[in-house]
Amino acid sequence: MSPNPPAYCVRELGYRYGMRRHGPAREGEWSLRNVSFEVRDGEILGLLGPNGSGKTSLLKLLGKIMPPETGSIELFGSDVTGMRQDVVARLVAFVPQEQQQIFPFSIMETVLMGRFPHRARGRLAFGWEGESDLRMAQDAMKEMDVLHLADRSIHDVSSGERQRAIIARALAQQPRVLLLDEPTAFLDLNHQVEICRILRKLNDERGLAVVLVSHDLNMASQYCDRIMLMENGSLFQIGTPDDVITPEALSAVYHCDVLVDRHPISGLPRVTLPGRH
Repeated sequence: MSPNPPAYCVRELGYRYGMRRHGPAREGEWSLRNVSFEVRDGEILGLLGPNGSGKTSLLKLLGKIMPPETGSIELFGSDVTGMRQDVVARLVAFVPQEQQQIFPFSIMETVLMGRFPHRARGRLAFGWEGESDLRMAQDAMKEMDVLHLADRSIHDVSSGERQRAIIARALAQQPRVLLLDEPTAFLDLNHQVEICRILRKLNDERGLAVVLVSHDLNMASQYCDRIMLMENGSLFQIGTPDDVITPEALSAVYHCDVLVDRHPISGLPRVTLPGRH
């Protein structure tokens, strides 16, 4: 057994939306029920499943954005519930699917926000970035191909460029775990491939653990080490792409028939719609 704890150890996790956090509890609809799994340090884990299966809720719980109703989450061996949010933020970066930007910050200012958890308590105010903060932000923007947009307002770029800037902000955070909700949802094909390549590179070179939500079965099959298939707030199956991307599992969860064969280059499972008869 490895002496290092897993990135996450999740046990019997449950969550209900609409629950009252103070005072008498009331009934709410379960978004997650008795979910248990581990995220290995340095792996890419893909969360798949239909809309409403609990994928985004699970991601928010892993990032301590929401508190669990039942069960426990350990982050590198420590109970997340007892960890300060800034301590979690030094270990985990969260990238939402679409984030509303209220203020017209520049791309550089947006990416520099990722340095906030690393600043000393005496210089928490915005605009007190040091040389190392600027260097980290610039490196992250280079990785995500938005450095040339550094002075542009976050409002004046395309949705794909904005998404890449938000991922750059997460990379500037220097996390050990990266949580991404549909990271390629607003990108063209070229940048979808580029983001997948970057995530694989970060995983290979830095040992960064990645947990990503996706509706793209083929992207998950080709780039994820393991896949977690969810259904109605529960874990249906977890394993390698060969274990999970099967006609039987996909039919059971998505309630439709698909064709699964082998990618001609990678040899990994490839999903195809059956087409018109």
